[in-house]
Amino acid sequence: MAETVSKMIPLGTKAPDFQLPDAVTANLHSLEDVRGEKGTVVMFICNHCPFVKHVADEIVRVANDYRVLGFGFVAISSNDVNEFPEDHPDLMWQFARKHNFTFPYLYDRTQITAIDYKAACTPDFFLFNSDLKLVYRGQLDNSRPGNGIPVNGRDLREALDAILNNRKIPGPQKPSVGCDIKWKYR
Repeated sequence: MAETVSKMIPLGTKAPDFQLPDAVTANLHSLEDVRGEKGTVVMFICNHCPFVKHVADEIVRVANDYRVLGFGFVAISSNDVNEFPEDHPDLMWQFARKHNFTFPYLYDRTQITAIDYKAACTPDFFLFNSDLKLVYRGQLDNSRPGNGIPVNGRDLREALDAILNNRKIPGPQKPSVGCDIKWKYR
């Protein structure tokens, strides 16, 4: 499995809007639809990536723990399904059901949303504050497939806790590591 590191775009970047279909319900969702009162987590994931499979259940735990505290969560898959059919929307809903997603799992067919967010890998995490300004980007935690470190969501949880407690987000922020997004035209 090839490892790709996320791009550490500048903090303070405004969250780009989107309008994408949910693979589970087929409903269209915009950034405003998934926005949380305290903040919003936008995650780029996919079905087949071993890095995503490794953390999928913890992503759901983090979302369940913080959604009730006023945070919105959304997952987006932007992979080219012609080259990677296992990431097709017909299989995305199965992945979401298997892992009990409690947030929309959107399909970015045109890959414009991934480009707008400068997403580079799966998983790739972006946390925006209540004003939709980027306050955290990078990894869920230090766990990777095969490294023996337990999955606990520590880095993302610390960032979410900092927003809740009006504290500065601890640094340094570490980039996520995962499979590269499977681009159509790059």
